[in-house]
Amino acid sequence: MKLNIKAFALTCGLVWGFGLFFLTWWIIAFDGATGEITLIGRLYRGYSISPVGSIIGLIWAFMDALVGGAIFAWLYNLIAARITAK
Repeated sequence: MKLNIKAFALTCGLVWGFGLFFLTWWIIAFDGATGEITLIGRLYRGYSISPVGSIIGLIWAFMDALVGGAIFAWLYNLIAARITAK
């Protein structure tokens, strides 16, 4: 089976981006906006537990997972083609 690289990358980007966005709003709803630097905030410049930080995190996470998903799907297709060719 071959993966569609563009579709897989877009799906990864959307899932991770909106996942981080909703997780941030979940934390804001129950703990309040702190604006503290978190572990993800160290990786994604500008991200914090705040409304503006959730948008910044959405953009960073989408781009990060888009690239990661594309690399994963490309490697999967490469390895799957070599295994089935034998």
